[in-house]
Amino acid sequence: MRKTERYRVHGANSLWHIYKTVPFFKVIKNFIVIQIARYTPILKVKNWLYRSLLQMEVGRETAFALMVMVDIMFPERISVGRNSVIGYNTTILAHEYLIKEYRLGDVVIGDEVMIGANTTILPGVTIGNGAIISAGTLVHKDVPPGVFVGGNPMTVIYSKEEMDKRAAVDEFLKGGEAEYGD
Repeated sequence: MRKTERYRVHGANSLWHIYKTVPFFKVIKNFIVIQIARYTPILKVKNWLYRSLLQMEVGRETAFALMVMVDIMFPERISVGRNSVIGYNTTILAHEYLIKEYRLGDVVIGDEVMIGANTTILPGVTIGNGAIISAGTLVHKDVPPGVFVGGNPMTVIYSKEEMDKRAAVDEFLKGGEAEYGD
């Protein structure tokens, strides 16, 4: 179950109430910063924009690929651990505007997490350390540490124990430090 706070609205759908829930100028500033970050090829600059101007928690050596879309209204509710990879065109949401309510929830992504391209992460989700998310996945619930998940609906492809066994017999992974240019 996702961890979200629910807020009821009356009358028009919740998106019509948007500027009662988040200041207009915050959305404008966030939009500009996010669009610059989406196209910036320099990872350190991208992380600085997220940390300094959006108040996101971003760990050292984390890499946001081109076109990643973080939540425009509540980016400060997103945290990503160290040495994680957020794949191309991934969307990370901390809000949901529905017909009769809107929901807010923190998104917590652990250390050394790999998120494949074109993934959507919904609000209120925690992704554990070392998890792998397959490309094109809808992350609609928590992901335990070390597991490999994918699909829509998201399902476990390999448990942590199965991933540990695979790593133990993979000659490439046993090779130690990466060598560039091979």
